[in-house]
Amino acid sequence: MKRIHVVAAVIVSPDRQQIFISRRAEHLHQGGFWEFPGGKLEAGESPESALARELFEELDIRIETAQPYMQIEYDYSDKQVFLDIWQVNRFTGTARGKEGQECRWVDIAELLADKPERLFDFPAANRPILQRLSEQGICQ
Repeated sequence: MKRIHVVAAVIVSPDRQQIFISRRAEHLHQGGFWEFPGGKLEAGESPESALARELFEELDIRIETAQPYMQIEYDYSDKQVFLDIWQVNRFTGTARGKEGQECRWVDIAELLADKPERLFDFPAANRPILQRLSEQGICQ
């Protein structure tokens, strides 16, 4: 199986109490799940450039500050992904679903709530991100 390199962003609100998430379109791999916005690297593209491009294309924002958050390798039955996760602390623009995807700011406590009626289901590859947020919170 080919490994796909993906960048994703944990986008933090200015008050550091919320995270911005989006829902994957139904026709995409892992469609219908919520995710941390981002996308695939193009040939010859650095992770930083890919993240900036993807967040502008998808959310209409431009990154001012971002730092590496974590990396995850995950094998689905039909593909392998390498997730390069970045924390975005400052950006310009108003985050919105430019491609028609559902998006929202979510309180960190609500995002991490572990209850049967959980509102936000994430792909399995994203669970380590949620785990780290639960254990460590937001980096400074």
